[in-house]
Amino acid sequence: MAAARVMVSTSNTLTASLLSKGPLRRPNNFSLCFRNGPVQKRRLFTCSAIYNPQIQTIEEGQPETLDYRVFFADNSGKKISPWHDIPLHLGDGVFNFVVEIPKESSAKMEVATDEQHTPIKQDTKKGKLRYYPYNIHWNYGLLPQTWEDPTFANTEVEGAFGDNDPVDVVEIGESRGKIGQVLKVKPLAALAMIDEGELDWKIVAISLDDPRASLVNDVDDVEKHFPGTLTAIRDWFRDYKIPDGKPANRFALGNKPANKDYALKIITETNESWAKLVKRSIAAGELSLV
Repeated sequence: MAAARVMVSTSNTLTASLLSKGPLRRPNNFSLCFRNGPVQKRRLFTCSAIYNPQIQTIEEGQPETLDYRVFFADNSGKKISPWHDIPLHLGDGVFNFVVEIPKESSAKMEVATDEQHTPIKQDTKKGKLRYYPYNIHWNYGLLPQTWEDPTFANTEVEGAFGDNDPVDVVEIGESRGKIGQVLKVKPLAALAMIDEGELDWKIVAISLDDPRASLVNDVDDVEKHFPGTLTAIRDWFRDYKIPDGKPANRFALGNKPANKDYALKIITETNESWAKLVKRSIAAGELSLV
């Protein structure tokens, strides 16, 4: 059996949104508890419970192995999906963002959309773990409850079809996130990347906890307070496959980032696509809806 480590997040990020979902309720006081006894059946379980935990991440297996998974659970220990069960909207233009890849790391972590409870795992190719050829310089992850429909041809973006994944977020704040961390972010811009013919939106956003968050509210503010960042993001995603002998990715919309309003439009459209998916109005194929 794989090792399991349970980490309880006490961030206020999910307090209002998760409680509004119904199953997650504010618990009574808990005391710290740790159990690191002898390993039985090759399983190590560490638990901690503290006042007002909102969400837990449960690691199974060892990092950088094929078996490694980061599951999400509510405060009763019941597994939930970071894609389907964490709310998208927090109100006032603020959204939940799930960190898959912390800044300045290279392991290509992603939500396993075809596995039950959609845990985070390291992507593979031909049975081998995938890594970017160089570190990614921003926190990277997904917007929950969004989906880029592979049957929908976006006429505004060269008629490209969605890539069958949640919408990606590039979070430009100064702090390094953790795998499975959920942050409150506000969108600032959108890049329409076309990867091997598929539309793969990149929403540029900033954590509300960042010291400069109040200074940036749209695409022009990013250039003013984070000069060169939008170009660096575009170039990074354009070129990261080149060392593997693949062609560069392309960007539609004039090769430029769209503004905040357009980013919000994309989020709304992909949230509506996700709703159709989970209602089974669109065939899910191999995607897990649990």
